[in-house]
Amino acid sequence: MAVNPVKHEMPAQKPEVRARNFREVALGYPMEIALEEARRCLNCKNRPCVSGCPVNINIPDFISRIKEEDFEGAYRIITQSSSLPAVCGRVCPQETQCESQCTLHVRAKMDPVGIGRLERFVADWHNANSQEKPTPPASNGHRVAVVGAGPSGLTCAGDLAKKGYQVTIYEALHTAGGVLIYGIPEFRLPKAIVAKEVETLKELGVQVETNVIIGKTLTVDELFEMGFEAVFIGSGAGLPNFMNIPGEALKGVYSANEFLTRSNLMKAYEENPHTPIMKGGRVVVVGGGNVAMDAARTALRLGAEKVYIVYRRSMEELPARREEVEHAEEEGIDFRLLCNPTEILGYQNPEDPRDPKNGFVTGIRCIRMELGEPDASGRRRPVEVPGSEFTLEADTVIIAIGTSPNPLIKNTTEGLEVNRRGGIIINEEGLTSRENVYAGGDAVTGAATVISAMGAGKVAAKAIHEAIGG
Repeated sequence: MAVNPVKHEMPAQKPEVRARNFREVALGYPMEIALEEARRCLNCKNRPCVSGCPVNINIPDFISRIKEEDFEGAYRIITQSSSLPAVCGRVCPQETQCESQCTLHVRAKMDPVGIGRLERFVADWHNANSQEKPTPPASNGHRVAVVGAGPSGLTCAGDLAKKGYQVTIYEALHTAGGVLIYGIPEFRLPKAIVAKEVETLKELGVQVETNVIIGKTLTVDELFEMGFEAVFIGSGAGLPNFMNIPGEALKGVYSANEFLTRSNLMKAYEENPHTPIMKGGRVVVVGGGNVAMDAARTALRLGAEKVYIVYRRSMEELPARREEVEHAEEEGIDFRLLCNPTEILGYQNPEDPRDPKNGFVTGIRCIRMELGEPDASGRRRPVEVPGSEFTLEADTVIIAIGTSPNPLIKNTTEGLEVNRRGGIIINEEGLTSRENVYAGGDAVTGAATVISAMGAGKVAAKAIHEAIGG
């Protein structure tokens, strides 16, 4: 039977509707479409898609179970490798990972199989229909502490719990999930999905202690004194980067990290919330990654009249997922590409220092750019075009140019080596310069993808098992 050359489209809310609500944009495959998409898989013998997955999910086997309408069996295959299937099916950049290796795409020049969409279908089917709960394995007597309840920490904890370890996760915030909760908006990843994945880990025996800041409430050394035999640091990258241009201290200037955290954890999206956050007016988001897209689309849903994305390179160099860029364009986000901010402008009434408008953002000064020779990363370096300055009126400016690891753990853990960007230095097994202290995810690399953090958590869990329990 001939293979359909085109991936089945994901049903979604219409742009004019979704731009003003926080409900999930992508609606998921119905069963009939999932079955049709699964039948596109060739079940290749060499399985290139598996090598493209950072957590090595057995992709052809779970898709084969879908073809047989054994959705629970498909879920069991996925969860052998992934602790967060409903999350990965929504936010992983499959187009640059597993799907980029799909034989249909590489050899036949067709659309790859919609692996991520099928993973989401399976996870959602399980969450909606299955009454099965995981059975905690017998304890092997070993205790491991995990710092941070984000994707790397949750993955490390899940892998170890499946092997009988007594795992306790220490989370600084009041809700487990890390960037999945405070960083990714509801319309891309519903909070209930994350809560369900965390609950599954708890059913495996993982303990989660929230409101515990490692480096302040407890130190890494104190965790060992409490009887833990190994510690995994998956504390993320919560320190925002700024441009160091004039006006960044004005009222109405946020890091994307702060803006999204206020919106997500302080429920700015509710009707008449008490969240201290700017809403409405004209919003400028500086940056071109997934976080910039999330901030811009969140601002729109919070009532912004106009939202700009200012990015210093062209659309071809934009680092955000293509799907997120397309969604932003459909929703009316105005992309100002090959532009770079030079100053944030504010209101000041010299005749009345008590004027309540004093110190608030009024606009952002930018200069146009052109692409010059490639830089060290291989991308063409943006170069300023002399005399091309212009101003965008703005009430809010959101800086989304990346984050770095928080220095708190480094500063309170003697002998823990970090690089010049503050990332914890590890070997290929995730081991740091401290004995039995492992690390992974954004705390090592700086801001990266959810799935790469999960991969780091798996690597560390394997190494911990071999070191203290294997």
